[in-house]
Amino acid sequence: MYLQNLQQDKIFVPSEMKSLKTLTQMESRRGLENAIISNGKIVNVVSNSYGHIPNQLFFKKAEEMLTDAQLNFHKRTINKNDRSFITDFIIDDKSHFTVKNDKDLILPMLRFKNSYDGSEKTSGHFGFYRQVCSNGLHVSQAEIEFSIKHSKNNTHLIMPRLNNLFDKFLDNEFYTITKKFDKMKEFKIIDTQEFVKAILDKTKLFKYECSDKNSDPSKKSREVIEILNYEALLLNEEPNLWLGYNAFNAVLHNTLKKSFGQQERLDKKLFDEVYEMA
Repeated sequence: MYLQNLQQDKIFVPSEMKSLKTLTQMESRRGLENAIISNGKIVNVVSNSYGHIPNQLFFKKAEEMLTDAQLNFHKRTINKNDRSFITDFIIDDKSHFTVKNDKDLILPMLRFKNSYDGSEKTSGHFGFYRQVCSNGLHVSQAEIEFSIKHSKNNTHLIMPRLNNLFDKFLDNEFYTITKKFDKMKEFKIIDTQEFVKAILDKTKLFKYECSDKNSDPSKKSREVIEILNYEALLLNEEPNLWLGYNAFNAVLHNTLKKSFGQQERLDKKLFDEVYEMA
């Protein structure tokens, strides 16, 4: 169901690099000669040596990698304010894993990021897609390396061949990390509120309490608890550390206002803190 209803933002928005002098009829200081314009808005000011990488070039090259590797995939695209963008390629073939429950399906995922405002490094990495919550899990350490050759008027992007990279990921990180998922699932959570409070005390992701004068769970804390309890009911299981981690992950991606890079770093921190409890 989720694979047929993935987010599909428009990421191929018009973009260009234009001289600030041309736009303003004024001289600009060295190092700030050009403006990056995305969908009619100035989103960045850069130097003459900057090589603008349009989404059309980057994401289409990334998709060619998967097509050349003959992998079946579903696409999810996200556009944040015409400034930063991602494309997730969710690999839908024989390479999948269930976390001791046939309804809890994990698929390999490749995420590619680009930004026009400099907030995200043009990059790619492996991760996981969990159908139950429809979020990406970014606990993988495997990055995809490619080179960018650019000059003032020309940018070339050289992508690696994906076949060997994907096979290596499956042989190493995919199965190593999914064993950790299983281990987390074995540890039951007796008190969901105490679990959420303990993780928030360690990660400082947000405050557990409503306020200094009100110790009741905050709105975000209640959301984590509700997701945790709902998924346990949906999968006919008792609350456990795996479901607890994913409840936090869902709030991190859908409620908190974080950049893609911040989401990935916090996702890994959440995973490590929850896994430590196992």
